[in-house]
Amino acid sequence: MIMRRSLLATPAALGLAEAARAQGHPALAIHTAGQGSPFVTYGQAIAALLSRQGITATVEASTGSLQNLTAVEDNAHALGTAFLGSAWDAVQGTPAAGNRKHVNVRALWPMYETSFQVAALTSSGLTNFAQLNGKRVGAGPARGPAETFLLAAAEAAGIRVEVVSGSPAEMSERLLSGGMDALWQGAIVPIPSIMEALSRAPGVVFGPGAETVGRVTQRLPMLAPTILPPGTYPGQTAPIESFAAWNFIVANKALPEETAYAITKAVLTVADPARDIGQVAATSRKEAAANNRVLPFHPGAARFYREAGVTLSAPAAN
Repeated sequence: MIMRRSLLATPAALGLAEAARAQGHPALAIHTAGQGSPFVTYGQAIAALLSRQGITATVEASTGSLQNLTAVEDNAHALGTAFLGSAWDAVQGTPAAGNRKHVNVRALWPMYETSFQVAALTSSGLTNFAQLNGKRVGAGPARGPAETFLLAAAEAAGIRVEVVSGSPAEMSERLLSGGMDALWQGAIVPIPSIMEALSRAPGVVFGPGAETVGRVTQRLPMLAPTILPPGTYPGQTAPIESFAAWNFIVANKALPEETAYAITKAVLTVADPARDIGQVAATSRKEAAANNRVLPFHPGAARFYREAGVTLSAPAAN
């Protein structure tokens, strides 16, 4: 499925388009996720920004990070939205990544932090993570990062859950219809699929809690503790203790260096990301590139960070 966003062509935009064509930038495909995911919203916002720079980009739906990473691994002109936890699986070639080591994937720029929470309807009586023992919990696409980290948290908490798979939008509907007991999701906060469910029925949002978070982050170093302040979700009166990690836009190492440089610079030099790209990109700032300790950066992106004076912590390319 391909989604396109049309823009009015201003004289300035037409001038940028001519310059982009002169530089020979290829058409790009941005692989995102299923409907209801902020990956889709982010991809659409970036495609619109690049269009204003004269670079053609289409947005393609997927099952999420792992499928995106494989698409980028196999296509020099593909971009992908990717959670760093999934990127780690891809680089290592773990079973979650189909036992395939992804050697061509490179980081471009930071998107936003993914924080994980649980939502349950008030009528369920569920108010904390331990009560999920034996419950049906929605966790996104099968074998995706949400499922991976739910199972890690459940193991750390000493409980067992029955995983229900589906797109964020599908799982919101299942929660509301009683098809599952709770919804576990990871995304930019407040998480859209959780907010959608809470807009239609009273509910409660909670995290794994400090003790479980400590065990999970010790085992999985790509994750870090995070605390959501009261008021992040409707009716939330206490902090939510959970874990989080960053998402990055990734590309194939064969993407032309000038293209990688141009699109990274286009995103990270806007005056106000929330205004000039979209609210979903509010934290897409050059300083956040240091949060990537999983993927090597593309040489074009690395050139931008050197010029911008940003110190990177990413591993070196093989």
